[in-house]
Amino acid sequence: MDSITIIIAVAVGAVGIIIGFLIAKSLEKKQASKVIEEAKKEASSLLKEAKAGAENVKKDKILQAKEKFLELKAEHEKFILSKDKKMAEAEKRTRDKESQVSSELSKNKKLNQELESKLKDYDYRLDFIEKKKSEVERLHKSQIDQLEVISGLSADEAKEQLVESLKEEAKSDAMGYIQAKLEEAKLTAQQEAKKVIINTIQRIGTEEAVENCVSVFNIESDDVKGRIIGREGRNIRALEAATGVEIIVDDTPEAIILSCFDSVRREVARLSLHRLVTDGRIHPARIEEVVKKTRKQIDEEIIEVGKRTVIDLGIHGLHPELIRTVGRMKYRSSYGQNLLQHSREVAKLCGVMAAELGLNPKLAKRAGLLHDIGKVPDTETEVPHAILGMQWAEKYGEKPEVCNAIGAHHDEIEMNSLLSPIVQVCDAISGARPGARRQVLDSYIQRLKDLEDIAFGFTGVKKAYAIQAGRELRVIVESEKVDDAKAAELSFNISQKIQTDMTYPGQVKITVIRETRAVNIAK
Repeated sequence: MDSITIIIAVAVGAVGIIIGFLIAKSLEKKQASKVIEEAKKEASSLLKEAKAGAENVKKDKILQAKEKFLELKAEHEKFILSKDKKMAEAEKRTRDKESQVSSELSKNKKLNQELESKLKDYDYRLDFIEKKKSEVERLHKSQIDQLEVISGLSADEAKEQLVESLKEEAKSDAMGYIQAKLEEAKLTAQQEAKKVIINTIQRIGTEEAVENCVSVFNIESDDVKGRIIGREGRNIRALEAATGVEIIVDDTPEAIILSCFDSVRREVARLSLHRLVTDGRIHPARIEEVVKKTRKQIDEEIIEVGKRTVIDLGIHGLHPELIRTVGRMKYRSSYGQNLLQHSREVAKLCGVMAAELGLNPKLAKRAGLLHDIGKVPDTETEVPHAILGMQWAEKYGEKPEVCNAIGAHHDEIEMNSLLSPIVQVCDAISGARPGARRQVLDSYIQRLKDLEDIAFGFTGVKKAYAIQAGRELRVIVESEKVDDAKAAELSFNISQKIQTDMTYPGQVKITVIRETRAVNIAK
């Protein structure tokens, strides 16, 4: 009974479920149809709106196309009008050119007619001149024949005699004229030049400077020498390696010699030794530290020296590298003369001489100070120092007059400003004054010998002596071979030969001596 009840209940539940499912399906179908209807209505409304929008867009595009067409049409008409205007102007210019060409053609035709008439006239005159020329030649030949008969000489012989006489007369007149002009030039040019140079030299006070390749470091006692040398010489080896200077410790009491061709290295070594001895701590590590600090101090001092020099001379706007180069001149020498002192001296001389001549003294000082900057570089180069200095000056923006004066002060290039000869003269004055430079004996003796050899190269020279340190050459000639006129000519020729073949500071005076002696013996 219970199982039957359960089965019935289950069957009733299953039937209920089926009936519910069917009811749900029918409801879902009605809902779907309703949604489809609504979607169709919405789609039809959207379609109507899209058609209306498309019509509006179509109308707008048509209006825009019409406006664009009208705009392009207006531009095209404007372009056509401008082309028509240009064509009209071109036609007008063409008509003007045609009228101008026709007028030029008429002028040329008229000029051709005048030229033809003148050519005919010239041909007639040329024929007439040819006839006259032939007649003159005939008369001239007849006169020459008559003169040859009268004189007994041919025309060529008479011409040779006349040329020889004119040669001798012209030569003597030329020598006399040259001698007179030289004397006149000496009376005027030498006086003015001497006046300017002497005034310049008198206004400059300079010192004699001789640089050596060694420096002497004084110490208080010989006990310090052992500390400087160190155990087994390690301190002195470290000092030589750090400074590049040869340190000589000999039997000289209370002194150590520092030897080096580079003045900067010698100064670094001297100051380093002074600091080490004053401090008392002398060992390789301390030596390297002190040398490094001293080298930095020397670099700063070089810049300070350059600035102070530029300020003292009143030179402004100099490039920092050129200021550093000027400072390094303090530790350079030329023939024993300190380069910085020499450059300062040349700058002052140039300033005074430029003021005497009415030129710019500041520019002259600038050129004088920088004229030897090409001697400062440590590296060897085949370029002459004057050219190297000129290249540096050009690199650092100096004026063309200053660059030319630097490059031309040894005649390496052509002078093209008045500053160049002033710098050259002042450089010679500074280097040639007594005590300024230590000249090499061999080159000095060779220069004297070259002077005497040049004199012996001329005929009639008996003896020749170079005196006054090569500034005067006295030539004794044979009186039988050289007369008084030829003595003056010989002096002039020797001076020209010396100018051409030799390089020397200042001037060389050539004195030709000719004497005759009559000797008799009384018995």
